[in-house]
Amino acid sequence: MNLHGTIDRPVTHDPQKQDPTMQRPSPEPAGSALSVRDTSGAIVSRQNRNLEMQLIPEILARAHMHERLREAESERTAVRLATARRMQRRAERASLRARRALAMAVMQ
Repeated sequence: MNLHGTIDRPVTHDPQKQDPTMQRPSPEPAGSALSVRDTSGAIVSRQNRNLEMQLIPEILARAHMHERLREAESERTAVRLATARRMQRRAERASLRARRALAMAVMQ
């Protein structure tokens, strides 16, 4: 008999990672003295993996949002710098006009 795994329960050859519901039927009769495998670690790791897989879109969205916020802050900084330079040039021109006006007033 050939059992195939599913996305939720992949077939693995590692007994610690085996899903108890996907075990192959044994040739021994039911109730024989076979040892029971401890798969609690596999279930926990599978649940963690599934939880991580479900959270990937949220993590990507947070990273994307963080990047967009950083770009917006950078854009705001650039706009503030350009505005400050423009105001500085305007103030320098006004200062030159005032000096010229003062010089003209003194000359007359």
